Amino acid sequence: MKVEIISETENPLLKRKEIQFRVDHDQTGSTPPRLEIRNAVATALKATTDLVFVKKFTTKTGTSVAFGMANIYNSAEQAKLIEPAYIVERNIPSSEKPKEEVNAETAKPVKEESKEKPKEPTKEEVK
Repeated sequence: MKVEIISETENPLLKRKEIQFRVDHDQTGSTPPRLEIRNAVATALKATTDLVFVKKFTTKTGTSVAFGMANIYNSAEQAKLIEPAYIVERNIPSSEKPKEEVNAETAKPVKEESKEKPKEPTKEEVK
């Protein structure tokens, strides 16, 4: 996988670099996962992986060339203040994400709050 930086813009107000890049992924055949792209962009720019956030990444139809955008922050605290939660979530490895339990009957994720919800009394119990 070969990463080519198309443009690099410094944004001093947000304390980050805004990168547009191109990835040739002939060897893999399919579009590589976001985390592999994140690592490749970090090594190409000699930055730590924790400070790189891939915002957008799309493969052109019928080719093995993808274009994307990433932000490289000066600090992790700055990134958490500015980046939307869904972008941060997408750039976290699956081994670090908290696992949700799934209710077998409804096939929906169960939130921790709903487990401890008190049972409401029925009409017969109130009388």
